[in-house]
Amino acid sequence: MATNGYSIQNAGLHSSNTARVNTGGSRTRIPTVDEALPYSPFSSIVLFNSDIIPIPTTGLRSSASLFANPAERDEARSGLESLNRDITDNPTTQRLQAVLQDLKNLLQPEKVSQFKFKTGPKAATVEVKPYKSKISLSPLAQMVYDSSKVDFTKHRQSENLQARSPKSKNKEVKRRSQNEQACDANSSITVVQPRHLIKVKIPVSPLSTTSQPRAAISSTTEASEKTDEYSTVLKSPIHTPIKNCNLSASSHIFTIVIPARSASQATSAPILPPPHQLYNNDTSIHPSSQPRASLPPSRSNPNLQVRASSQTYNAEELEVASPPPGTPEGIPQKCLTPEGESGMIQTRDERKEADNAFMELRSYFIEISENEDQLLTDSEVSNSLFISTSDGISLSSTAQFKAQQLLAKVIKKQRFSQIPLDDLIRLQKLGDGAIRDAGTADIKVDDAMGESEIEHALQQLSIVDVGIKSARTSLRVMAGGREDRQIYSEDVMQSVVNAFKNVTENCIVPIVEMRSSGASAAVFKLLVPHRKHIISILDVCKKLLSQIAELLKIIDLSEQVITTLEFLASRLIFVENAHTEKDSVLGIAKFDAFRVVAMDVLAKVFSGHPLQRPGIFDEILTSLEKLPVTKQSARHFKLAEGGTIQLVSALIMRLIQTSASNGFDSKQMQRLLDADAMDIDGRTAADGSSKVRITIKSEERAQQQVVTAIQELKDTASTLVDGTKSNASYVVNFIVSRAMNSTKTGDAPYRNLLDLFVDDFITCLKSPEWPAAELLLRLLMYKMVQLAEGDKIPAPAKNMALDLLGSMGAAVSDLRSHTRKTAAPLQNDDVDLSKWLAKLAESSLENATSPIDIMHFDHGPFRTTLAYLQSACAGDPQLQSAVSYFTAEWCSKVVSSFDTLNKEEYNYATTEKHYGVLAYRLRVGIIEDGWIGRYYDFAGVTPAQARLAYSVTLLHSQFCESFSRVFNILVSAMASEQATVRSKSIKSVNQVLETDPTILQRQPAVKHFLLKCVSDNSVQVRDNALGFIGNCIRLEPAFEQEMIPSILARISDTGPGVRKRAIKLANSIYLRSQDRHLRSRIAETLLHRVADQEESVRELARQTIEEIWMSPFYKSTSSENLDTKSKLAMADHVSLMVRTVQRGNGVSSVLDKVLQNILAPTSKLAAVNFKVCKALVASMFETIIDNSAAEDQDAPSAREALEVLTIFAKSDPSLFTPDQVQLLQPYISNVGGNDDLAVLRSVVIIYRHVLPNLSNVYNDFLTKVRNQLLPLVARMQKVILDDITACLWIISSVLEDFTNIRKLVLSILQGIRQLQSVHPAALDADLQKSVKVRKLLLITGLFGKHCNLDSQADHFKSAFPAWNGESVAKLMSNMAAPYTSPSYAIETRSAAFEAIGNICQSWPRNFNNANVHTAFRDVFNNRITPLEYIIMRAFKDFLLAEEKRFEEAGQNGAVGASVGGTAVLGVMGGGLGDGIAIGLAQVFLGDFTRIALASQDEHALLATELIASVARQGSVHPKDCVMPLIILETSQNPKIVDLALRTHRPLHSRHETLLEREYMRVMQQIYDYQRNVVQDMHGATLTPFTSKLCHFMDVLSENSKPSTRIKFFENLCSRIDDFDPSRITLQELCEHLEYSQFIIENMAFFEYKTVDELLSSIAAMEKVVAGAGTGVAHAIELDILGITLDQRTKVDDNGQSQPVQHEINADRLLQLTASSMMLSSLWQARTYLRKQYGLKAHRPDLKVKVESKAKAGAKDLKTRAPTKVPTVTGEKFWEEVTKTMTSLDNHDSQLAQCRAFVDLLSVDQDFKIAAEGDDEADARLTTPSEDENDAPEPPSGGARGHKRKHGAATPGGRKKRARSSSAGPKPRGRPKSSGKQAARGSMDRDSDDE
Repeated sequence: MATNGYSIQNAGLHSSNTARVNTGGSRTRIPTVDEALPYSPFSSIVLFNSDIIPIPTTGLRSSASLFANPAERDEARSGLESLNRDITDNPTTQRLQAVLQDLKNLLQPEKVSQFKFKTGPKAATVEVKPYKSKISLSPLAQMVYDSSKVDFTKHRQSENLQARSPKSKNKEVKRRSQNEQACDANSSITVVQPRHLIKVKIPVSPLSTTSQPRAAISSTTEASEKTDEYSTVLKSPIHTPIKNCNLSASSHIFTIVIPARSASQATSAPILPPPHQLYNNDTSIHPSSQPRASLPPSRSNPNLQVRASSQTYNAEELEVASPPPGTPEGIPQKCLTPEGESGMIQTRDERKEADNAFMELRSYFIEISENEDQLLTDSEVSNSLFISTSDGISLSSTAQFKAQQLLAKVIKKQRFSQIPLDDLIRLQKLGDGAIRDAGTADIKVDDAMGESEIEHALQQLSIVDVGIKSARTSLRVMAGGREDRQIYSEDVMQSVVNAFKNVTENCIVPIVEMRSSGASAAVFKLLVPHRKHIISILDVCKKLLSQIAELLKIIDLSEQVITTLEFLASRLIFVENAHTEKDSVLGIAKFDAFRVVAMDVLAKVFSGHPLQRPGIFDEILTSLEKLPVTKQSARHFKLAEGGTIQLVSALIMRLIQTSASNGFDSKQMQRLLDADAMDIDGRTAADGSSKVRITIKSEERAQQQVVTAIQELKDTASTLVDGTKSNASYVVNFIVSRAMNSTKTGDAPYRNLLDLFVDDFITCLKSPEWPAAELLLRLLMYKMVQLAEGDKIPAPAKNMALDLLGSMGAAVSDLRSHTRKTAAPLQNDDVDLSKWLAKLAESSLENATSPIDIMHFDHGPFRTTLAYLQSACAGDPQLQSAVSYFTAEWCSKVVSSFDTLNKEEYNYATTEKHYGVLAYRLRVGIIEDGWIGRYYDFAGVTPAQARLAYSVTLLHSQFCESFSRVFNILVSAMASEQATVRSKSIKSVNQVLETDPTILQRQPAVKHFLLKCVSDNSVQVRDNALGFIGNCIRLEPAFEQEMIPSILARISDTGPGVRKRAIKLANSIYLRSQDRHLRSRIAETLLHRVADQEESVRELARQTIEEIWMSPFYKSTSSENLDTKSKLAMADHVSLMVRTVQRGNGVSSVLDKVLQNILAPTSKLAAVNFKVCKALVASMFETIIDNSAAEDQDAPSAREALEVLTIFAKSDPSLFTPDQVQLLQPYISNVGGNDDLAVLRSVVIIYRHVLPNLSNVYNDFLTKVRNQLLPLVARMQKVILDDITACLWIISSVLEDFTNIRKLVLSILQGIRQLQSVHPAALDADLQKSVKVRKLLLITGLFGKHCNLDSQADHFKSAFPAWNGESVAKLMSNMAAPYTSPSYAIETRSAAFEAIGNICQSWPRNFNNANVHTAFRDVFNNRITPLEYIIMRAFKDFLLAEEKRFEEAGQNGAVGASVGGTAVLGVMGGGLGDGIAIGLAQVFLGDFTRIALASQDEHALLATELIASVARQGSVHPKDCVMPLIILETSQNPKIVDLALRTHRPLHSRHETLLEREYMRVMQQIYDYQRNVVQDMHGATLTPFTSKLCHFMDVLSENSKPSTRIKFFENLCSRIDDFDPSRITLQELCEHLEYSQFIIENMAFFEYKTVDELLSSIAAMEKVVAGAGTGVAHAIELDILGITLDQRTKVDDNGQSQPVQHEINADRLLQLTASSMMLSSLWQARTYLRKQYGLKAHRPDLKVKVESKAKAGAKDLKTRAPTKVPTVTGEKFWEEVTKTMTSLDNHDSQLAQCRAFVDLLSVDQDFKIAAEGDDEADARLTTPSEDENDAPEPPSGGARGHKRKHGAATPGGRKKRARSSSAGPKPRGRPKSSGKQAARGSMDRDSDDE
């Protein structure tokens, strides 16, 4: 007895006193119910249905009904009555048979416990004849009784039972007779009491059946009087699982005779023996044929006697009950006990542990009581168990902790129900005060607190700690599972929630939001030292919240508590946590764990309170904007399989999954199943919204009526599935709708959050624990498909849709790949399930599966996944929600797949039956959670099998099955009309390609669209297309050959980003390819980019050449000797370089620059590059020059190789060795045809650069070379002669022998002097002489350029006695000067000017010679273009040499050394170079400018180079050079533009103040240049729309002040209104109209740097239109439309009054039309800018602009760049302006334009608002002396225009400020009026109808 715990509960049982034994007929006291209970069947059997049959009690019937209300009792009774009616009407119904089958199953012998009672010593007893009553059974009870086969025998008599044959009729009659007798005996049990007889009547009650069978006993008690104090009432049923029962084959029906107890026995009770000692082992129970016998009395209490009934049931007559409906064959039936329900049967050790736990808690309660009494008696006594509270005492923190531990142990040992109720109530009350104090404690923390306030708050946390722990103790009591309502106090629960709310809202949340920087930094530092204490409070609160979550499953809380919990949980979930640990007081992980518990609470509120669900979703969704939008800071929820997602993503998925649960508690579920079994007309759905009639009650019937079974499954599951989809759709629609109205860079985070949600759902897609991810992705996909396929969907929404569709398509593709990888290792597994799933996965990937394979109940992927989830559930609410949702989804798939079955298939009948059984099982499984898992065994599922099975189910989901449609949408979007859509679609398709490269082979359309996109008009599209191509090549190398032409074409793209991407792709292709021809093409294309206008492109191209041509040989050239393999590779590379140089013009010069750059000392890899180049030079000599071409047909010729060698010689002469140089000598000895000339030139160039490095050891070789070159001087042309001349001078300088050169020059000069005597006309007429003189002049100029013969002046004086100078160069110049005379032919003059120019390059003093200067001046004055070009080329060479000298001097630290002294210039000569350059610039700069602005050809480029050189040297005032440079920046020649821009930028940065005043003056010149030279008067270029002043604006944006730019924009607008139509001619008006169009189009397409600049420009436009437009519109109404107050009329022939037709003056119409065209175009530009940058009236930045710049937002306007709306392009604006500018074509179009302009000013709401803004500004600016009737003056005058009034002057009569000096000096600076702000403010009230 003691081991069962009952001795502990009843203290009287521990008494040592024993009961008196009365041998003289007296009886011992009657045992109490508690004493007798261990000996009764109620301690071991399972109560069948506690909701219907009450527990037998002694004493008066309890007033507390087992039913919550009469309706429940009536509902229970109606089930029995329904069955009774069926027996009467139709006893063969399926439902009735199912009930009987379940009851027979419960009565199987192996499931009936056998009780063995031991008898005590025999004693004389007075036998009292029991009262026997005959009862009448109900039809159901009678049927159960008739069909029962359980025999009741006494112990050890089962072997004496007679076997019977089921077919024996006699035995059947006998059995029925015995059953009738047993029924009579069992109808009541009479308790005999000598003095006061108590009758306990236990009637037989009918049993109801469920799919989960249970045993139950219902009793009614009648007593003639009250029981004594020892009588107890059982208040709760005792449930024991059937699997733990050991019912014997037969049980006796017995009568308990209990003697009454006297009052004196109240304090003493006998110790009853254990149940197994109650009866002796030899006690026999006689067969049924013997009369009823009484069992011997108890040894301890002889007066207690149990009489056994004589009626028994034969065990052999028992029929084996069939398994529950739907139990599969061959699978053992699992336990029918729900999870978590355990029995009372315990082992001896378990009972002992339970007794100890119980005793410890009782002892602790006693200790608490004693200490409390002591404390109340003596308040001064210190007590560690209690603390003082505001309204009394409470248990201390330590005491609460111990109480919680003891309570938890007792609850675990299932002894909690035995604890006295008073003790529990006292324990709760001892914590009430502390809980209330915690709810009112002042612990609020904020940024303004000081150190003392923080200390006070921290002290209050100790009160909070005790209160929270007290709350945990109270909740622990509530969660114990007792039914005593006294412990479930709503006040206590409300106090707990208030305490938790106080701690979280006032302490935890503010601390979490504090950071180590910013306003909260000071408080943050004060809290850090107390971090440990605060974290302890957080941990306690976390545990409390966890307990609240557990309690939500057990009891129903008040609506106020639920609402508070919902709010607090949402608050905790969406509070912003720190991103780094250093910014968090509590720690990121600590608080995130707390938030996970809050999520659990919110999910359980959602699950248990369906009415709260909409509010919970609204709270979550409206709080999304509080979330961080960066991936790292947003994702802290860790998944079981790895990875992290947002906590709110997990919450949303869990809530969606919870929506699929039926929402029934255990009682509701039981009644629903009973109603189902009893065939009640219908059952109410989970939400009470619909009724479903159930007709299928078994699998057999389901197989017969498959359609009905499917329909019932559909009706049952539709409510859950529809509710789940409805909630998910609500979430998706909410997020998508807000994401469509926001951008990734905007203030609203929904666009970024949508991306985060999609990424999170994709992360969870392959996890079976989160099946709702597929539903959310599916709905998102449907939504995005609608947006992508919509006709009138804006581009941002389509871009968003394409972006997300790309992500989801990639997820599907990745899932397929994941499934294939997961299935591969399982194919070779020994487990059949693994092999089957792997096979099923492969067929699913090939779309070759049948629906039944997927839906199969025994081994299908749905069943496998469900079994895995159920086994892993273990009470996890999240997994329980996953099970519910997955089951509902399975049902939905079964219903949908059934409709797709093909009735023509051979196995259709079998498949259909399986669907029927499956539908029946799933329907029951939905109604009862876990029913499938309990009734149907499934082999253990490994995680790998589960993942594969779930992946297979996903492959057959609607989300994955929509992949083809999604991909087609993405591909077709590549041909969209909108560039942004095309660009986004390319990215999305690329994203899908990453996961499945085979798409390129399956979808050939991708290549077609991709090739079109590579040459798209949009730079962004081309750039994305190239990125896509690169990815395709990486994944599918075979794709490379088709894309190479497109890639190489994009290397010369107009977009710098496109060029750089193409260069990178070409680099990777080059390194992979072995095709020489292809590599040569790539190298050639890359070399051309070295001279790109964009510096970043140039640098990338140079680095790429270095990477592909140099880096492969770094390793091989590190050693002195190359191995054979390296030599072959080097030879192949040399051949490639030679071929590349030969491919096109300009490659040589570019390669020269590249080599110079990589070999320069400043290069990081100069040393290794030098080794590679030296090895390349050696390889050229070895493989090309030394070997004949016949050995290798692919080897280049000597001419080609020598040309490449010249490039290396120019780059670094030290790459050549003397031996290599000597090998070239044979190529200059025999010169024949053109090839020989090319070879000769290459060799001479090499000698020219290499020979200066040779020492005098090689003098003989140099002499031979000189002797071979001298004869060539007279034979060679200019190209070769320049190099030969330079080479001869170098050789002579090395040999120090100038004799040969001196003689040659003397002979040439003498020949020139002789020909001077010939008359110019005669000379030109004599072809031989004219050719000779030109040749002599050419040679003279070249020798004058390269040679310094001043040391040989004496020899020249001897030859020319008249010459007495010292400079031979001047002698040469004077000899050539006469031939510059205009009397000579242009060819001769050209040769003379060229000779002089060559001489002046090295001897610049000759520029100052009178004859030379005069000749130059005459050429420019007469504008002789060929001669101008020659002279400018000479100037260019000189100025560039001067710049080079200056740079070299600066590098050597000698900058400025030439000032005031003699400077060394060029090779020889010099002096006063700076002065000469300045003089040339001052004299000829005007001519350079004229030539540069006259065309866009080479002459203009050369003139631009001269202007740039002059500007760089600072020879003239900056504005003289900057003005033409700004004009040239609008040229269509990219070289001119690049040169002008590179020169203008540094000049502007140095001289901004000087230049800003000149910028407005140059605008008219720019327009003239565009009109006359470019012949395009538009202000912008197309594809894309770009302002022609874009380069100029780039300079302003980079280096100017914002005020400078704003002033420029305002002045630019004022130029439009700077005219008076009445004072200019029509021609001038038309020209001004074109000029205005040029300005308007430029302003429309400017790239504004800040919002402030944009607003200023728009305000200036509005100012012009509001100022001038009113007058123009009024004039149109009067002069054109004839609208007047006194309308003139005339009488027609009919006597009717008709208005007089207004006569229109054609000139006046033209004037007003032109004026309105300008203003209309300006307004269109203003409207376009507002749309382009998304400026609307509600934007806060505009309001800030109007109210005050002093506010905080004003600074942001000056720094923040405006953001363009991607969908707004310039096409519409361009069409409108173009259409407006054609209004002068005819009379009708002029009238239409005038009317349209009047309508604009009269109807357009935008203009009205702008005009009103002007009036407000005028009210502030005007003075009393101003004439209000005057028309508005030009903006330059500083006055503002007025709103149009009647009688206002027309434009023809408007006053205009005079332009003469009489008007007074124009004030400098900006006007002080605030009119601009007022005009700009008008936009803030604007409301564009976009």
